[in-house]
Amino acid sequence: MQDFEVIFYRKENGEEPVKDFLTNLDPKMRAKIARAISRLEKNGTELREPFSKHLEDGIFELRVTFSSNISRVLYFFFIGHTAILTNGFIKKTQKTPRSEIEKAKRYRDDYTHRRNKNNGN
Repeated sequence: MQDFEVIFYRKENGEEPVKDFLTNLDPKMRAKIARAISRLEKNGTELREPFSKHLEDGIFELRVTFSSNISRVLYFFFIGHTAILTNGFIKKTQKTPRSEIEKAKRYRDDYTHRRNKNNGN
């Protein structure tokens, strides 16, 4: 099986929300998320619970728990073997916040729009 390329979504202003999220985490949680990202690179669309879960409309979450802290990194798959990490957050409730899912969808739409524009489509 071919490895997947994992890309950090970058806003037009250069910000990378997932990298910013990771910078502010405890080093142990950051290390666990790095392992989860490696797992995504190796398994891609085959990655399942408890490591990954499809939320809705092509948005997935990488699921990481360390001690009593729960972190999520949302992502989507793009053409070929590519996963785009959009945003991350500390989970405080049972359900993934609607605002985080909507943010991931906005970032996905922005990413695909800019990709298509840059490719002359």
